[in-house]
Amino acid sequence: MNNTQQFIQENKQRFLDELIELLKIPSISADTAYTQDVNNAAELIAKYLTEAGADQVEICETEGFPVVYGEKIVDASKPTVLVYGHYDVQPADPLELWESGPFEPVIKKTEIHPDGAIFARGAADDKGQMFMHIKAFEALNKTNELPCNVKFMIEGEEEIGSPSLVGFVKNNKEKLKNDIILISDTSMISNDQPSISVGLRGLSYVEVEVKGANRDMHSGVYGGAVPNPLNVLAGMIAKLIDEEGKITVPGFYDNVIELTEEERAEMAKIPFNVEDYKKSIGIADIQGENGYSTIERTSIRPTLDVNGMWGGYIGEGAKTVIPSMAYAKISMRLVPGQDPDDITNKFVQYFPTLAPSSVEVNVKPHHGGKPYILPTTNKGYLAAKKALAQTFEKEALPERAGGSIPIVALFEEELGTKSVLMGFGLNSDVIHSPNEHYGLFNFYKGIETIPYFFKYYTEE
Repeated sequence: MNNTQQFIQENKQRFLDELIELLKIPSISADTAYTQDVNNAAELIAKYLTEAGADQVEICETEGFPVVYGEKIVDASKPTVLVYGHYDVQPADPLELWESGPFEPVIKKTEIHPDGAIFARGAADDKGQMFMHIKAFEALNKTNELPCNVKFMIEGEEEIGSPSLVGFVKNNKEKLKNDIILISDTSMISNDQPSISVGLRGLSYVEVEVKGANRDMHSGVYGGAVPNPLNVLAGMIAKLIDEEGKITVPGFYDNVIELTEEERAEMAKIPFNVEDYKKSIGIADIQGENGYSTIERTSIRPTLDVNGMWGGYIGEGAKTVIPSMAYAKISMRLVPGQDPDDITNKFVQYFPTLAPSSVEVNVKPHHGGKPYILPTTNKGYLAAKKALAQTFEKEALPERAGGSIPIVALFEEELGTKSVLMGFGLNSDVIHSPNEHYGLFNFYKGIETIPYFFKYYTEE
């Protein structure tokens, strides 16, 4: 691997320059105004894969945005690693909170990143992390040190639930055949303590609607006599979580797989300072389900959160109105044992029962995903652990991630292989928020580490 590592050191600035070009493209999959930009990002990824030495690079059309596919088969008898990532990004709103343009990448030093971090939408989620794999592959390929077969599947709809990828995977099982899937779309504990995500929470996402009168009403003329959908909706939402932090949907916890005391004790070894945690996000105190630590609440326990709520007048000044409609978007993070379809159905049945008869309630299910677990005895996990020890000179810890990558469970169901979640981001990267950024240390460390994963996985 010496030649590969030397190649990386000699090309670091070029790697960064190429990433900057990718980050300039506003590939927002959720907004049709950016359709051409999403397609432009796919074309640039295909170009980078081709230049890196991948064979049979294709921009595969789907019902939505394309999947960029490429492969390098060095020896059919060798293992095959499938690299998954995504080139689409979250919307940049609210724009006024960005210190620099979300698609005008800049490098700034921070307390956590004294060597600098690149600020841009998608820097950490997932363009920066996905791009590490292309550059690591390039380094291995150009130095003739690629020890195994590598396939790439880079999609453009992850941020909207990967609706088209389901069909693509089902229809291309032979093309995607692999021994292990490698993903960098998660975080690690810190730049001093590497970790491997061995679990992801699942997801159930719904939108609710409360309808009152047949038009907006004058709050003086009708106030006190007619239902206010916003007031009603707020009261309904307040009843979804009790005083102990438990979700009240009947049957919500029925199939939750509880961790043993030994497993919880292992989780407690993860370095965590609650005061630093509160300070980092500017809150006075923490909250959550009774009987669990902050780390447990954000990883091994299910949650329910309102992601948005609206209705009535929200413009400048005052307008005394009782709205006719009120809306909210609600997400539920799920843990092993919970099925997203089952949880969604239970919510759909329960939520309307919280409303008075004076209003009409509708619940619209959106996308969801199953939870995922990677055993620490898995060959891929062990290879990742060795690779991180090689570059960080410190043993990586297993960690349950709080987020969701719904497609990972599908990969296991359809392709029959596990996914290794070897992310290099930090929770402080503020993904999905204004001023998202990704440390240069993390970007380069990822490129340096990934080749060792290929090496150790092939040797296992």
